[in-house]
Amino acid sequence: MSSRGNFSSRIGFILAAAGSAVGLGNIWKFPFEVADGGGAAFVLIYLIFAFILCFPVMVTEVAIGRKTEKNPIGAFNDLGFKKWNIIGKLGILCGVLILSFYNVVAGWAFGYFIEMIAGNFGVGKVFGSFTSDIIKVGGYAIVFMFATAFIVSRGVSGGIEKLAKILMPTLIIMILSLVVYSFTLPNALEGVKYYLVPDLSKLTNVNTIGGALRQAFFSLSLGMGALITYGSYLSKSENIISSSALITLFDVGIAFIAGLMMFPLVAYNLGGEMNDVQGGAGLIFVTLPGVFETLGSTLGVVVGGFFFLLLSFAALTSTVSLLEVPVSYVVDEYKVRRSRAVVIMSLVIFIIGIPSLIGNGYSDFFSNAFALPGGSSDFMTLVGYITDVLLMFGGFLIVSFAAYVWKKENLAIEISQGYPGFKESFVKKFLDFSISYLCPVVLGVLFIIVVLNNFFGINLLG
Repeated sequence: MSSRGNFSSRIGFILAAAGSAVGLGNIWKFPFEVADGGGAAFVLIYLIFAFILCFPVMVTEVAIGRKTEKNPIGAFNDLGFKKWNIIGKLGILCGVLILSFYNVVAGWAFGYFIEMIAGNFGVGKVFGSFTSDIIKVGGYAIVFMFATAFIVSRGVSGGIEKLAKILMPTLIIMILSLVVYSFTLPNALEGVKYYLVPDLSKLTNVNTIGGALRQAFFSLSLGMGALITYGSYLSKSENIISSSALITLFDVGIAFIAGLMMFPLVAYNLGGEMNDVQGGAGLIFVTLPGVFETLGSTLGVVVGGFFFLLLSFAALTSTVSLLEVPVSYVVDEYKVRRSRAVVIMSLVIFIIGIPSLIGNGYSDFFSNAFALPGGSSDFMTLVGYITDVLLMFGGFLIVSFAAYVWKKENLAIEISQGYPGFKESFVKKFLDFSISYLCPVVLGVLFIIVVLNNFFGINLLG
């Protein structure tokens, strides 16, 4: 391995990469995407996409990173295909844009933790006032960016890996504890039914299909350069296939149990009337504080504080990986010291995120000035739409590059290091078919469908 640093163990890589995937995308975004997508139909499509479409993209990204030991742009240069480094450039751009608004939402989560332990359950009723309090939410966002920068500055094994080994097991214990508790509440079964029994009529709905694919790419950190970067720190002796499978299972599993935690709480709040479920950020930041308040002052503080601490921890595992991508680029390509690269990129990303910070009520322009087919939108929503489709496009380009430019044979050679029997395995046949035909066709078609629907209001699925 190079002197850039590397993961000290296989479990360190898996937990760090899973931490990149597991974050607000699973615990904040996944439940309200499920709500917007109509419940279990969304979950079913999401699971299919995660294993059939996203797993091959993940394997390809990790293999390219490990082969080159470079950042997302340097990787394509090192392979000898400089024109294709546009994939890496798009990935870094996406990571920077996502972190710019992700850090804002992470600040909200941390702020709600403070509010819950202070017993201020009424914050959910004034969510708009909370997000428009620029001093308060700006301060929380600065604290979160500082924490992220500190961990990334510590390096791969001393910062990122060490954090993942502590936070990932903690996250799992916290989520499972809240699942058990939520199942004891009245009407919990109605929430579980909503979550697990699909309405088959929604399986062809463009919003359900597009939302499931966007969520799968977002939550698995695909197309944003994170897995190329983490792969560049991976030992040649590690099995990319089994590691990628475990990362996918970690991510999907935590998203799934996050839903089991969330919807019994929502059903309790709604008296079992699941037709009244509303998606969006309010599912967590508006609905849940009211649920915690009904538990009484002491239990409500404990459960509410516990939940938003969990949300903050989940956010941190992802913000760290998002910052590592541009930092690795600056370190590799410009030979800047890691500590200096971290300071530079943290400041740049925080500045880029200011419109998202003030676009939730503080600034009327950034809160309402962006026209989308569903009506006027805030800046954060617009950036989220843009990054969602760019991640899909990035995935399409990555598998197309691996299949037709770098060639499947070279990909197989890299994967075989750490998996000697790969070339004779069924997994190779599946990957060859997926990256040559299935992924490019499906991702290409869905990319077009989602762009037309989200930005032009054209629904090709009727």
